[in-house]
Amino acid sequence: MGMTMTQKILAAHAGLDKVEAGQLISAKLDIVLGNDITTPVAVNEFKKIGFEKIFDKDRVAIVLDHFVPNKDIKAAEQSKTCREFACAHCVSHFYDVGKMGIEHALLPEQGVVTAGDCIIGADSHTCTYGALGAFSTGVGSTDMAAGMATGTAWFKVPSAIKFNLTGKLPCNCSGKDVILTIIGIIGVDGALYKSMEFVGDGVKNLSMDDRLCICNMAIEAGAKNGIFPVDDITIKYLEGRSEREPVIFAADDDAEYEKTIDVDLAKIVPTVACPHLPENTRPASELHHVKIDQVVIGSCTNGRMEDMEAAYNILKDKKVVDGIRVIIIPGTMQILRECVERGWYTAFIDAGAVVSTPTCGPCLGGYMGILAEGEKCVATTNRNFVGRMGHVKSEVYLASPHTAAASALTGYITEYKEV
Repeated sequence: MGMTMTQKILAAHAGLDKVEAGQLISAKLDIVLGNDITTPVAVNEFKKIGFEKIFDKDRVAIVLDHFVPNKDIKAAEQSKTCREFACAHCVSHFYDVGKMGIEHALLPEQGVVTAGDCIIGADSHTCTYGALGAFSTGVGSTDMAAGMATGTAWFKVPSAIKFNLTGKLPCNCSGKDVILTIIGIIGVDGALYKSMEFVGDGVKNLSMDDRLCICNMAIEAGAKNGIFPVDDITIKYLEGRSEREPVIFAADDDAEYEKTIDVDLAKIVPTVACPHLPENTRPASELHHVKIDQVVIGSCTNGRMEDMEAAYNILKDKKVVDGIRVIIIPGTMQILRECVERGWYTAFIDAGAVVSTPTCGPCLGGYMGILAEGEKCVATTNRNFVGRMGHVKSEVYLASPHTAAASALTGYITEYKEV
């Protein structure tokens, strides 16, 4: 049997002609990533083991994005540890205040990751970069420490599920609705330690922002990684951006998949994941009775330009309904700047929203939008576990930027219908 796209990338980085599902391999890494929460733990392990230098100053990326600018003394100490380590080892990809962005929006934007890469990150949503045709996956901080020192990591080669995409999305839907629909079908453990490989004629109808969003949430189905084939859209995105020459891998015609799931994009509807699991999905049209207190548009899932544009198109020249807090968080400083230059920042403020510098803050219940007991939030984030965004008796409803912005205007979960 042939190999899947993921297996081909892993075989190349392991220096092997062929790998099979379940095989244990040691693979060379192109990028090792950490953030302001996970890097300090990795630094402690790095020192404890006795490592003295990183394998390549240009292949380690440290992004301060969860609590930056620092929200308290603990956050400040964590960031200080990151700064000192980055300085001591001359880390070229170190992103602090003024340069920071949400890591999984920032690295693709800056060309730090590219097609054909093998990437680990001490953050579960590192699987985002599969949108570029890379193998990328989240690991623990100890694995990050070893990766920074040796430039290698151990993997068990995953088996794969093929998602055959056809058709084109309705205008009020995006990649978020696609991945929520899929997770609703297979469940939060439906792809446990498997590769979610997205193929088919429908791929060409998905933008890069759609693909980044879909791969970002592969972990919410338990997947080891999510991955898209490299096509003209990918190549155009990478041109003039990638630091290294992209390497294109493609699955063999006889690659083995555990199963194939067909997804007609034309049949996708605005979808919401209700508390307290991403698999608890329902059409937004069935949830108009749910009264909300807060809307968050941003995160590593939906903080990119197309997400900001969707919010702008819905909120411009309108007012957020009284009693609703709306927090908009561009994913990177470049995205924030473009929003300002296009006049979107002003439109958001005029609508009654607040715009933050890039941060993961509210997504993990950190800051910039914590929920009190009994409060409900529609968020474009990726998780809605108990207590995820604040009090254990608060509720998070996951949705697309279209649904979130439309809900901000009514105070209830609202399906956006283009006028």
